[in-house]
Amino acid sequence: MTHSAKRAFGSQIQTLKVKTTRRTEWVNITSDVNRTVVASGAKSGVCYIYVPHTTAGITVNEGDDPDVARDMEAAFDRMVSRDAVYKHYEGNSDSHIKTSLVGTSQSVLIEGGHLHLGQWQSIFLCEFDGPRNREVKVKIQPDLAP
Repeated sequence: MTHSAKRAFGSQIQTLKVKTTRRTEWVNITSDVNRTVVASGAKSGVCYIYVPHTTAGITVNEGDDPDVARDMEAAFDRMVSRDAVYKHYEGNSDSHIKTSLVGTSQSVLIEGGHLHLGQWQSIFLCEFDGPRNREVKVKIQPDLAP
């Protein structure tokens, strides 16, 4: 994963590069996002995670057991079949539908200079049309000092 950053009005925007290896794949990006938060120096605030793609999403789910991500991958493939009859000529309508179901962004609080996630929660890039090279935008918005 590679990074690039820019700063605007107290906030920081970082770009994470993620290479996926399968058509449907949930990649745990929590460590990379948390490193971005720590490097920002923000002690409290909000971390926005956004993927600017129409066939990939962002979600928060259990990250302790990797089988949960595999189960989610399989469930999405069952719910929205690649082989159904679609009109979109590129053959990836299922990927667009899955992305709409998951969404393309998440917001996570920053507390104590780190992501404030639940005990089992992790942040996932949800690939639905891979393998591809993806970008994940991470915006750190620190709280204003009193």
